[in-house]
Amino acid sequence: MITSILVTLLAGWGAGVVTGIIGASAATVVVPMLVTFLDYEAYQAIGVSLATDVIASLVAALTYAHNGRVKFRASLPMAAAAVVGVLIGSWGSTYIPSASLGGATGIIILLMGISFMRKPINVRAQAFKERVDLSLFKRHSSVWSALFGLGIGLMCGTVGAGGGEAMSLILLFVLDYPVHSAVGTSVLIMVFTAFTGAVGHSLYGPFPISAALIGAAGGAIGAWMAARFANLASEERLGKVIGAAFLVLGIITTVSELVLPHA
Repeated sequence: MITSILVTLLAGWGAGVVTGIIGASAATVVVPMLVTFLDYEAYQAIGVSLATDVIASLVAALTYAHNGRVKFRASLPMAAAAVVGVLIGSWGSTYIPSASLGGATGIIILLMGISFMRKPINVRAQAFKERVDLSLFKRHSSVWSALFGLGIGLMCGTVGAGGGEAMSLILLFVLDYPVHSAVGTSVLIMVFTAFTGAVGHSLYGPFPISAALIGAAGGAIGAWMAARFANLASEERLGKVIGAAFLVLGIITTVSELVLPHA
Protein backbone atom coordinates (compact mmCIF):
# COMPACT_ATOMS: atom_id res chain seq x y z
CA MET A 1 0.00 0.00 0.00
CA ILE A 2 2.76 2.44 0.98
CA THR A 3 4.79 1.44 -2.08
CA SER A 4 1.79 2.03 -4.34
CA ILE A 5 1.22 5.49 -2.85
CA LEU A 6 4.88 6.46 -3.15
CA VAL A 7 5.22 5.26 -6.77
CA THR A 8 2.00 7.02 -7.81
CA LEU A 9 3.04 10.20 -6.00
CA LEU A 10 6.49 10.11 -7.62
CA ALA A 11 4.99 9.46 -11.05
CA GLY A 12 2.65 12.42 -10.60
CA TRP A 13 5.49 14.62 -9.41
CA GLY A 14 7.66 13.72 -12.42
CA ALA A 15 4.75 14.41 -14.75
CA GLY A 16 4.16 17.75 -13.05
CA VAL A 17 7.79 18.74 -13.54
CA VAL A 18 7.76 18.14 -17.31
CA THR A 19 4.36 19.84 -17.54
CA GLY A 20 5.70 22.92 -15.77
CA ILE A 21 8.78 23.06 -17.99
CA ILE A 22 7.41 22.29 -21.47
CA GLY A 23 3.69 21.60 -21.04
CA ALA A 24 4.18 17.89 -21.76
CA SER A 25 1.47 15.28 -21.27
CA ALA A 26 1.57 13.35 -17.98
CA ALA A 27 1.04 10.13 -19.94
CA THR A 28 4.70 10.01 -20.94
CA VAL A 29 5.74 9.63 -17.27
CA VAL A 30 2.73 8.28 -15.36
CA VAL A 31 1.66 5.44 -17.66
CA PRO A 32 5.08 3.69 -17.94
CA MET A 33 5.66 3.92 -14.16
CA LEU A 34 2.24 2.61 -13.13
CA VAL A 35 2.25 -0.22 -15.67
CA THR A 36 5.85 -1.25 -14.97
CA PHE A 37 6.03 -0.96 -11.18
CA LEU A 38 2.42 -1.40 -10.04
CA ASP A 39 1.04 -3.74 -12.75
CA TYR A 40 -1.74 -1.35 -13.73
CA GLU A 41 -3.84 -2.05 -16.77
CA ALA A 42 -3.02 0.50 -19.48
CA TYR A 43 -6.55 1.92 -19.44
CA GLN A 44 -6.44 2.60 -15.69
CA ALA A 45 -2.94 4.09 -15.90
CA ILE A 46 -4.11 6.46 -18.64
CA GLY A 47 -7.02 7.51 -16.40
CA VAL A 48 -4.58 8.43 -13.62
CA SER A 49 -2.37 10.30 -16.10
CA LEU A 50 -5.31 12.35 -17.41
CA ALA A 51 -6.34 13.39 -13.90
CA THR A 52 -2.72 14.31 -13.18
CA ASP A 53 -2.62 16.28 -16.43
CA VAL A 54 -5.62 18.41 -15.49
CA ILE A 55 -4.31 19.43 -12.07
CA ALA A 56 -0.64 19.80 -13.07
CA SER A 57 -1.56 21.93 -16.09
CA LEU A 58 -3.89 24.08 -13.99
CA VAL A 59 -1.24 24.71 -11.32
CA ALA A 60 1.41 25.47 -13.95
CA ALA A 61 -0.95 27.79 -15.84
CA LEU A 62 -1.80 29.72 -12.67
CA THR A 63 1.90 30.08 -11.84
CA TYR A 64 2.74 31.38 -15.32
CA ALA A 65 -0.33 33.66 -15.25
CA HIS A 66 0.78 35.10 -11.90
CA ASN A 67 3.98 36.16 -13.67
CA GLY A 68 2.07 37.66 -16.62
CA ARG A 69 3.13 34.94 -19.06
CA VAL A 70 -0.21 33.57 -20.26
CA LYS A 71 -2.03 35.14 -23.22
CA PHE A 72 -5.62 34.35 -22.25
CA ARG A 73 -7.53 35.93 -25.14
CA ALA A 74 -5.12 34.68 -27.79
CA SER A 75 -5.36 31.12 -26.44
CA LEU A 76 -9.15 30.79 -26.81
CA PRO A 77 -9.30 29.84 -30.54
CA MET A 78 -6.55 27.23 -30.13
CA ALA A 79 -8.10 25.82 -26.94
CA ALA A 80 -11.58 25.47 -28.45
CA ALA A 81 -10.27 23.85 -31.64
CA ALA A 82 -7.95 21.55 -29.68
CA VAL A 83 -10.87 20.22 -27.61
CA VAL A 84 -12.76 19.41 -30.83
CA GLY A 85 -9.64 17.74 -32.20
CA VAL A 86 -9.24 15.61 -29.06
CA LEU A 87 -12.83 14.36 -29.36
CA ILE A 88 -12.42 13.48 -33.04
CA GLY A 89 -8.97 11.96 -32.50
CA SER A 90 -10.16 9.80 -29.61
CA TRP A 91 -12.90 8.37 -31.81
CA GLY A 92 -10.55 7.82 -34.75
CA SER A 93 -7.83 6.20 -32.64
CA THR A 94 -9.74 2.92 -32.60
CA TYR A 95 -8.95 2.52 -36.31
CA ILE A 96 -5.23 3.35 -36.11
CA PRO A 97 -2.35 1.23 -34.71
CA SER A 98 -1.54 3.39 -31.68
CA ALA A 99 1.66 1.54 -30.79
CA SER A 100 3.39 2.56 -34.00
CA LEU A 101 2.11 6.12 -33.68
CA GLY A 102 3.35 6.38 -30.11
CA GLY A 103 6.77 5.04 -31.02
CA ALA A 104 7.08 7.57 -33.83
CA THR A 105 6.12 10.35 -31.41
CA GLY A 106 8.86 9.27 -28.99
CA ILE A 107 11.53 9.27 -31.69
CA ILE A 108 10.49 12.74 -32.89
CA ILE A 109 10.63 14.15 -29.34
CA LEU A 110 14.03 12.49 -28.80
CA LEU A 111 15.46 14.03 -31.97
CA MET A 112 14.12 17.45 -30.97
CA GLY A 113 15.75 17.05 -27.57
CA ILE A 114 19.13 16.31 -29.16
CA SER A 115 18.71 19.31 -31.45
CA PHE A 116 17.76 21.66 -28.60
CA MET A 117 20.65 20.41 -26.46
CA ARG A 118 23.07 21.33 -29.24
CA LYS A 119 21.50 24.76 -29.67
CA PRO A 120 18.90 26.08 -27.16
CA ILE A 121 15.31 26.31 -28.35
CA ASN A 122 15.17 30.10 -28.00
CA VAL A 123 18.21 30.48 -30.27
CA ARG A 124 16.73 28.13 -32.87
CA ALA A 125 13.39 29.95 -32.70
CA GLN A 126 15.06 33.31 -33.31
CA ALA A 127 17.04 31.93 -36.26
CA PHE A 128 13.85 30.41 -37.68
CA LYS A 129 12.00 33.73 -37.45
CA GLU A 130 14.85 35.51 -39.23
CA ARG A 131 14.80 33.04 -42.14
CA VAL A 132 11.04 32.55 -42.54
CA ASP A 133 8.42 35.21 -43.30
CA LEU A 134 5.72 34.79 -40.63
CA SER A 135 3.66 37.85 -41.59
CA LEU A 136 0.78 35.69 -42.89
CA PHE A 137 0.46 33.95 -39.53
CA LYS A 138 0.61 37.24 -37.64
CA ARG A 139 -2.12 38.86 -39.80
CA HIS A 140 -4.52 35.97 -39.26
CA SER A 141 -3.27 34.69 -35.92
CA SER A 142 -6.71 33.64 -34.60
CA VAL A 143 -7.46 31.53 -37.68
CA TRP A 144 -4.06 29.88 -37.65
CA SER A 145 -4.28 29.30 -33.88
CA ALA A 146 -7.56 27.45 -34.39
CA LEU A 147 -6.17 25.37 -37.27
CA PHE A 148 -3.04 24.45 -35.33
CA GLY A 149 -5.16 23.70 -32.26
CA LEU A 150 -7.37 21.36 -34.26
CA GLY A 151 -4.36 19.52 -35.66
CA ILE A 152 -2.70 19.22 -32.27
CA GLY A 153 -5.95 18.04 -30.70
CA LEU A 154 -6.29 15.36 -33.37
CA MET A 155 -2.74 14.18 -32.66
CA CYS A 156 -3.25 14.25 -28.90
CA GLY A 157 -6.56 12.39 -29.10
CA THR A 158 -5.15 9.77 -31.45
CA VAL A 159 -1.72 9.17 -29.94
CA GLY A 160 -2.54 10.09 -26.35
CA ALA A 161 0.49 12.35 -25.83
CA GLY A 162 2.52 15.10 -27.40
CA GLY A 163 -0.10 17.84 -27.46
CA GLY A 164 1.54 20.17 -24.96
CA GLU A 165 4.97 19.94 -26.53
CA ALA A 166 3.53 20.59 -29.99
CA MET A 167 1.54 23.60 -28.77
CA SER A 168 4.61 25.13 -27.14
CA LEU A 169 6.60 24.74 -30.36
CA ILE A 170 3.86 26.22 -32.56
CA LEU A 171 3.40 29.20 -30.25
CA LEU A 172 7.15 29.78 -30.07
CA PHE A 173 8.28 29.17 -33.65
CA VAL A 174 5.24 30.13 -35.74
CA LEU A 175 3.08 32.51 -33.69
CA ASP A 176 6.12 34.39 -32.35
CA TYR A 177 5.55 33.99 -28.60
CA PRO A 178 8.47 34.43 -26.16
CA VAL A 179 9.62 31.14 -24.60
CA HIS A 180 7.93 31.71 -21.23
CA SER A 181 4.64 32.84 -22.79
CA ALA A 182 4.64 29.90 -25.20
CA VAL A 183 4.90 27.40 -22.35
CA GLY A 184 2.50 29.31 -20.09
CA THR A 185 -0.18 29.58 -22.77
CA SER A 186 0.24 25.95 -23.84
CA VAL A 187 -0.30 24.62 -20.30
CA LEU A 188 -3.48 26.69 -20.05
CA ILE A 189 -4.78 25.05 -23.23
CA MET A 190 -3.76 21.64 -21.88
CA VAL A 191 -6.13 22.13 -18.94
CA PHE A 192 -9.08 22.02 -21.36
CA THR A 193 -7.79 19.19 -23.56
CA ALA A 194 -6.82 17.01 -20.58
CA PHE A 195 -10.16 17.64 -18.86
CA THR A 196 -12.01 16.66 -22.03
CA GLY A 197 -9.95 13.48 -22.28
CA ALA A 198 -10.45 12.65 -18.59
CA VAL A 199 -14.23 13.01 -18.77
CA GLY A 200 -14.41 10.88 -21.91
CA HIS A 201 -12.11 8.28 -20.39
CA SER A 202 -14.14 7.95 -17.19
CA LEU A 203 -17.30 7.21 -19.18
CA TYR A 204 -15.97 4.09 -20.89
CA GLY A 205 -14.20 2.13 -18.16
CA PRO A 206 -13.02 1.87 -14.54
CA PHE A 207 -11.51 5.05 -13.16
CA PRO A 208 -9.11 4.59 -10.17
CA ILE A 209 -10.17 7.63 -8.15
CA SER A 210 -7.80 7.18 -5.19
CA ALA A 211 -4.76 6.71 -7.43
CA ALA A 212 -5.88 9.64 -9.58
CA LEU A 213 -6.05 11.90 -6.50
CA ILE A 214 -2.57 10.82 -5.36
CA GLY A 215 -1.12 11.31 -8.84
CA ALA A 216 -2.81 14.69 -9.13
CA ALA A 217 -1.36 15.77 -5.77
CA GLY A 218 2.14 14.82 -6.92
CA GLY A 219 1.50 16.55 -10.24
CA ALA A 220 0.45 19.76 -8.51
CA ILE A 221 3.65 19.82 -6.42
CA GLY A 222 5.91 19.04 -9.39
CA ALA A 223 4.19 21.55 -11.67
CA TRP A 224 4.42 24.33 -9.09
CA MET A 225 8.12 23.67 -8.49
CA ALA A 226 8.95 23.49 -12.20
CA ALA A 227 6.83 26.48 -13.24
CA ARG A 228 8.28 28.57 -10.43
CA PHE A 229 11.80 27.69 -11.54
CA ALA A 230 10.94 28.37 -15.20
CA ASN A 231 9.56 31.82 -14.43
CA LEU A 232 12.69 32.77 -12.49
CA ALA A 233 15.04 31.47 -15.20
CA SER A 234 16.31 33.53 -18.13
CA GLU A 235 15.19 32.60 -21.65
CA GLU A 236 18.63 31.18 -22.39
CA ARG A 237 18.68 28.99 -19.29
CA LEU A 238 15.07 27.88 -19.78
CA GLY A 239 15.89 27.03 -23.40
CA LYS A 240 18.63 24.64 -22.26
CA VAL A 241 16.38 23.04 -19.64
CA ILE A 242 13.65 22.55 -22.26
CA GLY A 243 16.17 20.75 -24.48
CA ALA A 244 17.07 18.39 -21.64
CA ALA A 245 13.37 17.80 -20.88
CA PHE A 246 12.65 16.95 -24.53
CA LEU A 247 15.59 14.52 -24.52
CA VAL A 248 14.43 12.69 -21.37
CA LEU A 249 10.81 12.60 -22.55
CA GLY A 250 11.84 11.22 -25.93
CA ILE A 251 13.80 8.41 -24.29
CA ILE A 252 10.97 7.55 -21.88
CA THR A 253 8.32 7.59 -24.62
CA THR A 254 10.36 5.52 -27.07
CA VAL A 255 11.40 2.91 -24.50
CA SER A 256 7.90 2.59 -23.04
CA GLU A 257 6.38 2.06 -26.49
CA LEU A 258 8.95 -0.64 -27.27
CA VAL A 259 8.77 -2.42 -23.90
CA LEU A 260 5.24 -2.02 -22.53
CA PRO A 261 2.45 -4.25 -23.84
CA HIS A 262 -0.29 -2.78 -26.00
CA ALA A 263 -3.91 -3.77 -26.13
